[in-house]
Amino acid sequence: MAKVHYFYSTMNAGKSTSLLQSSHNYEERDLNVLLFTPEVDAKIHDSFIHSRIGLKKPAYVFNEKFDFIDYVYKENKKRVSCILVDEAQFLTSEQVKQLCRICDEKNIPIMCYGIRTDFRGELFPGSLALLSLADNIIELKTICEYPSCSRKATMIARYDKDGEIVLEGNQIDIGADKYKVYCRKHYRELTKII
Repeated sequence: MAKVHYFYSTMNAGKSTSLLQSSHNYEERDLNVLLFTPEVDAKIHDSFIHSRIGLKKPAYVFNEKFDFIDYVYKENKKRVSCILVDEAQFLTSEQVKQLCRICDEKNIPIMCYGIRTDFRGELFPGSLALLSLADNIIELKTICEYPSCSRKATMIARYDKDGEIVLEGNQIDIGADKYKVYCRKHYRELTKII
């Protein structure tokens, strides 16, 4: 029986690399996979899923109005063996429900990769829905960027162009150069949010 899997982490933990490896594993066995990336990320990456280690693969682009059920049930004519979603924090809660329905009705595994919380420590809507509905929840780990700290990074801090920590603003502001990942202790010390 197929399941919905949610792989989450902070930034720079290898989510996209892991997704691309999973895609390769299916394709190596001549199985058809569908890869999706959000429109907000595609504006930077031209409809490709990119990993920091240089791997990339084309993907279908979704936005908040995209209907996964329409696409998988009506538009896509090939047998689908797996659906892989990058930057899944940008899914709407309705889209997560659609992916769960596809998994349950079509017996297609769904693998979503995304960030759990934003720079304020608040859940993204897609992350909240996946944490609530996914069959398997897997944390991918990376290391705190604070000098000489080797703890697991669990928090993301946003910086402005002057190198100052940002505590307010829109939840979405694309650009890896604007963010650093920290353990909770150092995030708390730097932001004073917690």
